[in-house]
Parts: sequence; structure tokens; C-alpha cells
Amino acid sequence: MTRLANTPPMGWNSWDVFGSSVTEAETRANAEFIAEHMAEHGWEYVVVDIQWYEPAARAGGYNSGAELVLDEYGLPQPAPNRFPSAADGAGFKPLADHVHSLGLKFGVHILRGIPRQAVAADTPIKGTEYTAAQIADKDRPCSWNDDNWGIDHSHPGGQAYYDALVAQFADWGVDFIKADDMIGPYWDDEIAAFRRAIDRSGRDIVFSLSPGVGLSIDHAEHLKAHSHMWRVSGDLWDRWKDVDAQFDLLRDWTQHAGPGHWPDADMLPLGRMGLRAEVGEPRDSLLTPAEQRTMLTLWCIARSPLMVGADLPSSSPETIELLTNPEVLAALQHPVGAREIWREGEHVAWASEDGAFVAVFNRGPAAAELRLPWSALGVGRPAQVRDCWAHSDLEPGDHLPAHVEPHGSAMFRLR
Repeated sequence: MTRLANTPPMGWNSWDVFGSSVTEAETRANAEFIAEHMAEHGWEYVVVDIQWYEPAARAGGYNSGAELVLDEYGLPQPAPNRFPSAADGAGFKPLADHVHSLGLKFGVHILRGIPRQAVAADTPIKGTEYTAAQIADKDRPCSWNDDNWGIDHSHPGGQAYYDALVAQFADWGVDFIKADDMIGPYWDDEIAAFRRAIDRSGRDIVFSLSPGVGLSIDHAEHLKAHSHMWRVSGDLWDRWKDVDAQFDLLRDWTQHAGPGHWPDADMLPLGRMGLRAEVGEPRDSLLTPAEQRTMLTLWCIARSPLMVGADLPSSSPETIELLTNPEVLAALQHPVGAREIWREGEHVAWASEDGAFVAVFNRGPAAAELRLPWSALGVGRPAQVRDCWAHSDLEPGDHLPAHVEPHGSAMFRLR
């Protein structure tokens, strides 16, 4: 796969801040900010989320029965009123070229299935004798968006449609595809067909699946075989209960993390968000500073992909400093996995399998003074203890001392 195949992808996604209505100018502004301020720390992907083909997309939901921008083969095209460089059939290539010129990679969201508009018009499927109406499965629609019908993959035209769709993405220079409504409920034939189309495209493309509502770990082997990252929960927002729920999910899923296949705890709702989002008004993240550090600490020690959902140019310097802490990001980029190794009530500890990193968490509402024996952490007494958030060294004693704020965390590197 890509340069980041051995470590989880890191990037930006438009959903938390712009919902379905992001524009080209906003995408370019965030890409340029990443290139200038964050790329050196591993931030790389720039992903346009859902309904980039909907001219009238809005905040707070979807337009039922929307008229989408499609080509003569029923393939979605960027709405030119929102993405001016896509005019005259150029698609996302000009925008992708700009992102690539910054040294970054470009991604798009796509919804499972085929547009209902294409089915109603019975458009031809590119390169075949089949048509859209022949492959639509109207018994498998998306439950929360009415743009598409499902696809009948017992018909060869189903695979041909996905082949044409992904070939178009490859021609545009797409490096990352977030395929939605794939795993909640779980559509194994859709997943396999889409991955087959990616492999046939000849382009190096990261394949991300969502959302993971009620996702059974029984699907782990299928997910590892067919995708590069997959969501383990529904949408996560800037609420402590959403972050807290990831502790148990990541405890169960992290055993399946490894090069080329990463359980995904969802986007980071940090910084300036909600400008035109599905949930909430324009705001800075409602998570406290301690909760924000806990989120990043947990995602990094568990090696979840990092996709930030903020408008980065208008986010605070503190948010950017949080997202570019090299000592904490080193745990994400560490070649060895990690697991939960200690839990006592509301207090939790994780450690990498080689003992290089230890993270301590306080899920409770009161501050805690913890003194953890090295034996409880599964490591011997180290020669050096480095506090990754404080950027300071501790004198190693018989215990690992940690003052942990309410909903707070600490990250240590041991040598």
C-alpha cells in the first residue's frame, strides 16, 4: 500500500466542520494548512466527505430526492457550484492535483450502491451492455440517506459499475476512499466487490469502511482481508460519553490492528467545528483540554487512524500543538502493537507489547494519584521514563507515578 501502510493513516476529513456542504475553497484552505503546519508530523490525507455531487447540500441533514450531478453512465461528479475546478467534466482531478502538489494525498467519500437517479434514467453501465436498472437492489437501501439503491452483485453489471466508479476515482488521482453504509449493517458482497474494483484500478488507494454501529468482531478476518481501515463505532462527536465508549471497543479490536488493516475509532472532533455540520452549532470542541489529550492518547496507543474533523485554519494554536506533539504521535507510529494491560474501576493502563510506551487513563470525574508497580504494567523497571505530554524526564523508581486529571491521561515512553 502507501508509505503509511505500516502505520495508521493520518489526515483531515470535512464532515465534522462542514457536513455534506464542503466547498473547494474550504478543502484547499485546509490542505494548505496541513502542508504548512502538520505534514512534517505525518498528517497526509485530505478527504472530502459525503454528497460532493449534491449542488444544494446543506447543514443539518440531507435533501430527500436531491438532484445529483451524474455523468452519462450514472457516475457521481463534483457539483461545479461548490467545486469550480470540476467544470467541463474535469472531475476532482484539478483539486487532487493541487493537493498532490502540496505533498499530500486526496480522498473522497462514497455511499454504497448506485444513485436512484441513475436507476430511474436507466443509464448504461460504462463498458458493458448492462444498465443501472438491471443491477439495482431496492430491498437494500441506505436507512439514513435516499441518494442510492443497493446493488445486486449476483448480476455482473454490479461489479462493472463499481469498476467504472473506482476507475474514475483513479483517473482523478484519488488516494483514499471512505465507503459509507458498508458495515452497519454488514454487506459482505458490497465490500468484496468494491475492494475488487480498487485492486483492478491499478492505483494505490486506501479503502476505509464506515460506520461501525454494532459491528461484531466476528467480521474481523473479512475486514482485514478486504479493507485497510474500518470504523468500530457510529459517529463520534465532542462528548465525553462518545470518547469513553471507545475504551471497551478498542480493547476488543486492537488485537486486529496491524500493517495494512486498522480498526478505526472515528474522527477527532477537535478544534473549530460545526460550521455547517450535521450536529451542533459553530463551536470549538466541547471536550475539555484533558479529554482532548485523553482522546489523542488512546487513539495513538491503540494505533487507530487519526482523521481530524476541524477547520484547521480557524482552530486554536493549542489544538494544532495537540495534534502535532511528536512524542505522543510516536506511539501511533510505533511498529509494535499495544493492548490494555491493567484496569481497576475507572482507571486503565495500556502498554505497547515491547514495553516502549505506557498510557494511563482516568475515566472518572475526580482527579487520581496513581502509583503503578512496573510488574502490573508488564515491564521491568526502566532506565528512563519520559512524560510525552509534559516533555520531561522522570526519575524511575519502584512505581510509575501519575497524577491524572478527571477524564485525563498520561503517556510515557520507557527506555
